[in-house]
Amino acid sequence: MKINTKKVLVTGADGFIGSHLTEELIRRGYDVKAFVYYNSFNSWGWLDNSPKEIMSHCEVFTGDIRDPHGVKAAMQGCDAVLHLAALIAIPYSYHSPDTYVDTNIKGTLNVLQAARELGIEKIVHTSTSEVYGTAKFVPITEEHPLQGQSPYSASKIGADQLAYSYYSSFNLPVSIIRPFNTYGPRQSARAVIPTIISQIAAGQTKIKLGSVHPTRDFNYVKDTVNGFISVLESNKSIGEVINIGSNYEISIGETARIIAELMDVELDIITDDTRLRPEKSEVERLWADNSKAKELLGWTPNYGGVTGFKKGLTETIEWFSLKDNLAQYKVGMYNL
Repeated sequence: MKINTKKVLVTGADGFIGSHLTEELIRRGYDVKAFVYYNSFNSWGWLDNSPKEIMSHCEVFTGDIRDPHGVKAAMQGCDAVLHLAALIAIPYSYHSPDTYVDTNIKGTLNVLQAARELGIEKIVHTSTSEVYGTAKFVPITEEHPLQGQSPYSASKIGADQLAYSYYSSFNLPVSIIRPFNTYGPRQSARAVIPTIISQIAAGQTKIKLGSVHPTRDFNYVKDTVNGFISVLESNKSIGEVINIGSNYEISIGETARIIAELMDVELDIITDDTRLRPEKSEVERLWADNSKAKELLGWTPNYGGVTGFKKGLTETIEWFSLKDNLAQYKVGMYNL
């Protein structure tokens, strides 16, 4: 489904992945409308930092994904929607679960219903590897059971099922992309890799972390973006759930060790109890089976394996090490 001559709406375009995706779509010749969260500061999030030559080709719509009227207005005249807008911080979901239902479930409903009414040609809904919970088998295929181990993951399971129901019930052309742990420049310091890098870049050698034994499948943001575009452009993805992951498993502790090695520091990890998830809520193991993405889409990670992981970390470290970038983070406090 080559549609780069048509108009694409990206919800959550102001966020970490969304901003990278918006920029890459424009580079590839897509006509892009960026849906960003309205605020009184007139901030477009990370798009404020995007190159002017990129943003000159981007239409920006400010709104709230929870507002069905605004969502439908944003989708007018668009041929496809990449739906990334969501609340994603797991610790904050313990604090304010109601907002996750409104944003992640109701927001997704707003996109789906508007797409149905407007006859949108393709909807790519964003899932998360968190919906799998602690792995019951590895590598994790798309057939793995879903386990809501946090209010966040439960809300994403609900959103995923709602998206699939619109495909099944109304033949809406929906694809569900399920990225594993994406990392890279611009990521919030609530995530573990920016937490480690930003603390070291700020001159700290005693790093505060939560649990270090869980394993993750880290996917560099450029690979995740390529995954989104591959799903968008493929008719084979309609009605499918597709993992986007590196097929490489590593513990948080080992990740910290590699980052310290790349940044040439001796690291002392301190367990911060405020960063620990409730025991039954911790996802102990994530490891993606990405064979479906390879077979259906021809997508493969360019930053896979330990070599690719170190390459991605190096690029991330370089970005965070720039003074102006690091200054945008409150390194001395824990980000929910």
